[in-house]
Parts: sequence; structure tokens; C-alpha cells
Amino acid sequence: MKNLPLDRTSLQRDILAGITAAIVALPLALAFGVSSGLGAQAGLYGAIALGFFGSMLGGTRTQISGPTGPMTVVSATIIASFSDNTGTIVSIFLLAGLFQLLFGIMGVGKYVKFIPYSVISGFMSGIGVIIILLQLYPLIGLPTSSKALEVILQFPQALSKLNIQALSLASITIAVIYLFPKVTKQIPSTLVALLTGTLISVIFEMKVPLIGEIPQGLPDMHPPSFSPELFNLILLPSLTLAALGSLDSLLTSLVADKLTGERHQSNRELVGQGIGNSVSALIGGIPGAGATMRTVVNIQAGGTSRLSGIIHSLTLLIILLALGSYASLIPMPVLAGILITVGINIIDYRGFKDFRHIPRSDVMVTLTVLVLTVFVDLLQAVAIGMVLASILFVKRMGDLIANYTQANQFSIPWGKGGNILVKRFVGPFFFGFSSRFEEMIARVKIMEGKKLQAVIFDMSKVNYMDQSGLYTLEETLAKLNKHKVPLMIILPDGPVSDLIKKIKPSDPSPFYFVTSFEEAIDLLREKDESSDHLLFSSLNNYKTNDIPDKYRSSLIKIKNSLQ
Repeated sequence: MKNLPLDRTSLQRDILAGITAAIVALPLALAFGVSSGLGAQAGLYGAIALGFFGSMLGGTRTQISGPTGPMTVVSATIIASFSDNTGTIVSIFLLAGLFQLLFGIMGVGKYVKFIPYSVISGFMSGIGVIIILLQLYPLIGLPTSSKALEVILQFPQALSKLNIQALSLASITIAVIYLFPKVTKQIPSTLVALLTGTLISVIFEMKVPLIGEIPQGLPDMHPPSFSPELFNLILLPSLTLAALGSLDSLLTSLVADKLTGERHQSNRELVGQGIGNSVSALIGGIPGAGATMRTVVNIQAGGTSRLSGIIHSLTLLIILLALGSYASLIPMPVLAGILITVGINIIDYRGFKDFRHIPRSDVMVTLTVLVLTVFVDLLQAVAIGMVLASILFVKRMGDLIANYTQANQFSIPWGKGGNILVKRFVGPFFFGFSSRFEEMIARVKIMEGKKLQAVIFDMSKVNYMDQSGLYTLEETLAKLNKHKVPLMIILPDGPVSDLIKKIKPSDPSPFYFVTSFEEAIDLLREKDESSDHLLFSSLNNYKTNDIPDKYRSSLIKIKNSLQ
């Protein structure tokens, strides 16, 4: 198999790294399975299937895949909505995997890099908050809720049913997770916390909820229930899972790239994730994605190839077959404590700390996505965040271009008491700048009045123009034509020039295309030869130091030619 180690040393390292990753993944898989509502076995099945196929077929050699916080939150919502129809749940999970496979074939992976950090930050932080909120009930020994808002509103009343033993176990679990690494980092603290909490519960015979029995042996096949009527119902949740899983996996791939110095294959990664999630659905597992913490552990433990991810999956399978019966002793508060630490770690504290330094628009996007993620819907949160971020970005770019254009305009004397206005444009001339451009032209008419002899638009550095920009330019020509003011456009190179040349004034007007500033001035001189002597005297009294070098040298040439 391609990308598998051939030398003995690399083989040993990959086997050890895979076993280490499996030890880290075990408590998380159990916890995510229970949190989803399908049971601990669903988390294990998902970790085994996705871990195997994601590693074997994916585009990131060192990535470890399995159930993750964001995917489990969405899965739990879907499971709660269709709790009376297992076939529908399987259909949604299977279709999500097939969508991911399709994304990979269509090359969608390369577009994930265009999602702004502010959207990702708000979304991931919102996921972290949801995980914490949904574990508050199990933390105190009560059945979990599937809605974050419901937990917030009803938690004060739920405290009256507090199980002090459950709270104690959860607190011990959290303490072990954070304190044990100070003793040693060789053993995963989550595994130590899982074993410690379970042993304390068994030894002291605590009255706390347990995760229950896990089916023995290999998982059974779960057929989906597809129908034309059902498709419309499951389409949106399937797309939500597919989009979220793709984003989650590719972000983890970027982390793996930074640690290994390699470059992942985005589209191949989506293919591997899609196949893994499809198989997971058919054996009763929950969908997952590339898991950042498990991937980092795998790399730090010496994993360098796909074999480490495959070994991780096979190790979990062996644990399921050999030790599955003991899993029924694991207390729910212990898993709640583990998941609360996961939620805490997902929140983007770095992004929040930088709120004082980053643009306010980014802060607004982050907080908007966070709130919508927690209280409305995950897919809507990302969609609205993307739209909001795009609008704010367009406004910011439009303002920057407008400020540059305003700072790069000047007038030069022309004729008796008249002048020429020169405006320089750089970058895109697009819809985000169009309205600001119209405002600038309106102010020009007020400032210059009847003394305006001509307008020169230097568009030689404009590299893009959309339909809005083209129409705005046509409207500007019409306005100037009303005042009989000639407009000269210095054309750029390439396709933008061809687009500008399509401008057709509605009325005959003094409108010219030129290729340079010198050509524009010469053309104006040809139109009014009597202005030369006035131009000479005007330029003698004019401070050319106020003009950019590009234009100053041309004016000096003109002045010298008039002597």
C-alpha cells in the first residue's frame, strides 16, 4: 500500500503511535457516543470505521479521524429529532458521507481556505459552549438535554435534584485531566481520568447513572430507509453534517501540515472522510471528522504514515471485542467531565484575547456566529457569518480604494482660470467601490464648478472591473457630458481595457480613450491650441511638487516644450 513505512524503525514508530492515539481516542469515543444519544458503542463504531478508511484513503497521512465535538453536537440534534426512526438517522449519516465523497470528487476542498478566521472562531467557540451546556445535566446526575437554551432556562430548577456523588465524580475527572499531565505526559490524562472515576464509582458503590451495556462482538449492519418523500426531509441535515465534517477535517489537516512540514491533499481527504462516514453509518456509528488532539498525539508519538491511523482503528476494535463488557461500569458523570474539558479546549481564547486589536467588524462576525451557533442553528450560523464577513470585507475594500483614490487626485491649471482634475485608480473597480465613487464625483462638481475644463481618469492600474463598475463609469460620463466636460480614460492592459471600451455614451460627448497621461494632455492641447500660452504661465506659478512623480515629469516636459 502506498505511503506505508518500509523500514523497521518507521514501522515500529507507527505502530506505537497508533496504539497511543487509540488510548487517547477511547474515552472520547465513548463520551461522544453517549452524548449523541445512540450510546457509547456508536462512538466506538464511528471511531473504528472512520479511523480506518479516513487513514487508508484520506489525503493527510498522519491524521486520526473519529467522532468530534462539532459533529457530535449536530448528530445529537438529528438523533433527537428522529429518535423514533433509526432508518432515517442512518440515511442522514450515510447521505452526509456520500455528500463528502461528492465534495472531494468535485474539488470543493480547495475552497475551505476562503472561510474567514472570524467565522471559524465564532463557530468553534459556539460548539465548545454547546458541549459544556449539554453536559451540565449529566454533571449533576440527570439525563442530558438536546437543547442548549433549554439547559440555561431550566438548570436552576434542576439543581434541586442534584446528585452530590455524580458531581463529585465529575469534579474528580476534570481535576485528573488537568493535573495528571503535571506528573507525566507519557500516559493520556483522559484515560487516567476515565479509569480513576470508574474505579472510585465501583469501589464505593456510588449511586450514579452508568453508560449501560455495549453490544458484544462485531457491529450489525443497519440498512438506511430511503424514499422520495424522505429525501427532502433529510437533505438539509445531511448537507449540514457533510459541510461541517469537511471543514473540521481540513482544519485538522492544516494543523498536521504545520507539525509535519507536509502538504495534505484536500479533495482526497474529503473522499476518505466521505467513505469512512458512509461505512460508519451502515454499522450504526456516529459521523466524525479529522480530530485535532488525536492527530497531534499521533504525530508527537512518532506517527509518520497511514499505518498509524489504521493501527489506531484496529486497536479500538480489539478493545471493543475484548473489553466491551467492562464499559458498562463507566459512570455518565465521568464522561460528562471529559466532555466538559473538550468543550473548554475548543473555545478560541486566543481570538477573544485579540478583540482589542483586531477590526471591530471581525469581532462582530465572531460574536454573531457564536450566538447563532449556540441558540439558533449551526449551518445558519456559518452561512450568516460568511455573508456578514463578505459584506464587511467588501465595504472595507471599497473604503480603502476610495481613500486611496481621494488621496491620489490633483488638479493642474489649464486655460484662463481653469483646471483639469486627475484621478488615479488602483486595484478593483467593483460594486463595493461604486457608491463611494459616485459620491466623489458629486463632490467634484460642487468644488470645481464651471472652472473644470476636463477630467482624466488614470485607470492604468485597474486590474478588475465588474458590471457595477462599468455602469457607474457610464453614469459618470453622462453626468460630465451634461456640463460639457471632456472625460479621458487612461486604459489598463488586458481584459479590463476591452470591457471599458464597451462604454457607449447615450449622447455625443467629448469622451476619449488614451494609453498614457502624456497622450491625454497632448489631445487636450490639440482641442484648444490657444491655451498653450496660458498653460505655460500657469505651470510657471504652479507647485508641481504637489503632484506624484509619474505626472510631474510629464508636466515639466510640457512646460519645457512651450518655452
